[in-house]
Amino acid sequence: MSLEGNKAFAAILTAGVVFGVAGFIGSVVVSPHRLEKPAIQIGDAPAEAGAAAPAPYEVPSVAALMASANPEAGKTIVQRQCAACHIFENNGRNGVGPNLYGIVGRHHAAEAGFNYSPANKSLADKVWDYEAINRFISAPAKAMPGTRMAFAGLNSPQQRADVLAYLRTLSDNPPPLPTP
Repeated sequence: MSLEGNKAFAAILTAGVVFGVAGFIGSVVVSPHRLEKPAIQIGDAPAEAGAAAPAPYEVPSVAALMASANPEAGKTIVQRQCAACHIFENNGRNGVGPNLYGIVGRHHAAEAGFNYSPANKSLADKVWDYEAINRFISAPAKAMPGTRMAFAGLNSPQQRADVLAYLRTLSDNPPPLPTP
């Protein structure tokens, strides 16, 4: 008579007991608790009642750096940081993000066929000028609370100037450079 069946049954029973004991010990050692407020604020969620309006997000002007900005360096940054979501072609389709051809001088939320966040739509009367783009690409979530753009931003003012110089080349009629 073979004991293989008994060995298999004993192995399954032992594994069940081990997992049960481990689960019990884990629940005793770690006692979860509910957070009073969410750890992560979702962009389109309404603000809490009575909360003070945040101060506007400001960054240093990029006008002085624009004179020495390098569009080729900006193109490299754009290809590395932006091209996964954005298209940069005249009359190109939208990607995860809107087509950015001609963005400099265009109104917010103006690219046809793209579903912009309410935060961006609320600025539809404003123009994407050099300073607005500079502020936005430095930290999108701070510059436009509620944006859907999941990008941390570019810390370097020179990199932002290079990106702006490149974006300026993506226009049939680019706006003049800002004066320092």
